[in-house]
Amino acid sequence: MDKNLLTPDKVDIKEALRQNVVVLIFVFLTFGGVLLSDLPFYFMVTELVSRISRNSFLVLSLIIPIMAGVGLNFGIVVGAMAGQMALIFITYQGWGGTGGLLIAVALSTPLAILFGYFTGVLFNKTKGQEMIAGLIVGFFANGLYQFIFLFVMGKVIPLKDTPMLKPDGIGLRNTISMGSKHGEGIKYAFDYIFRVNIWWLVIGTAAVIMVVKVLANRRKKFRTPFLTLVPYILMILVSLVITFTPGLRLLANIKAPGVTWLIIIALCIFNVVIIKTKLGQDFRAIGQSQHISSVAGINVDRTRLIAVVMSTVLAAWGQIIFLQNVGTMNTYGSHMQVGMFAIASILIGGASVSNANIRHAILGVILFHSVFIVSPTAGKTLFGDAQIGEFFRAFVVYGVIGVSLGLHAWKTATAKKKV
Repeated sequence: MDKNLLTPDKVDIKEALRQNVVVLIFVFLTFGGVLLSDLPFYFMVTELVSRISRNSFLVLSLIIPIMAGVGLNFGIVVGAMAGQMALIFITYQGWGGTGGLLIAVALSTPLAILFGYFTGVLFNKTKGQEMIAGLIVGFFANGLYQFIFLFVMGKVIPLKDTPMLKPDGIGLRNTISMGSKHGEGIKYAFDYIFRVNIWWLVIGTAAVIMVVKVLANRRKKFRTPFLTLVPYILMILVSLVITFTPGLRLLANIKAPGVTWLIIIALCIFNVVIIKTKLGQDFRAIGQSQHISSVAGINVDRTRLIAVVMSTVLAAWGQIIFLQNVGTMNTYGSHMQVGMFAIASILIGGASVSNANIRHAILGVILFHSVFIVSPTAGKTLFGDAQIGEFFRAFVVYGVIGVSLGLHAWKTATAKKKV
């Protein structure tokens, strides 16, 4: 009998560290920042829940194009522009509340489909250089966007007297208010439909994931390894301890926006379900090899185009969710941050240019924004200046993208040498 059948495979620690080097770095930075910042734990958790609520949808919109071999879709910037255009229109019309927000979603969808189509066509013409093309598309589209809202609005397209216009009557102001939860705007229009206790939400989500994993493996006649369930068991235990410990009453009462989280969970389910469809299998096949997929009869260009359009539409919806939570729109800057921040988040979670999943997206959002929360006060503790922490934020965004792209190039070169 082969002895290898009786002994488990050895864990390649070196390979595991190499695959998760970015995640480990940010776990270290997060814990170090928490210790140095000395911020109240209640404040950090509350702020983190808010950031997860408003950023997760945007980060999850990157998974499909990565799966389809398009890489890191910097082109989601044009999707965010579509979302902002819709929000500007409903704000000008004075449509608020949940109804106004749903109108914005409806208006942004055809715009995002159009923008995504042209972006996808460009990506098909620049195969292998999609990330550079996506960056250039973002800069080009931003130029057109600024021309329209700085010059055309109020001069070529007349607008009635509105606080959105600059004092000279030409162009929109740098900042547009989305209203307040007590007013007519769309601020918190999703977030305040109902609030749910965050710890019970975590317990329910973890329990559902565990049940789904066990049932799925049973259907395939596989046993579910206990180690794969440990993270979810720990999540449940920690949540129960916080909920029922008398000294943690304040922490136990933290609320999350129920509808927003349900929308995020729905997108996670969508990403899981679509992988099991014919289209999802085509995405996977193209991501592994475009040549083999073409030989197998898959229309590579059309499938990639669908992936880019889907990502762009999701980015438009994600930007609407983001801005209704923030409550104000930086008219000429909000959309430009989307690509970099979302891509940095998913890379920090362990994704690569060619591989990404839901776990990478959610873990990345948690780690990335944890560092963002603690970096100003940690910088003040270390260097006596909170501004150092602000500079560190920008360094993190561009640094992690650069490191991840460098690692991807190194892995690709190493794999070619082995062949």
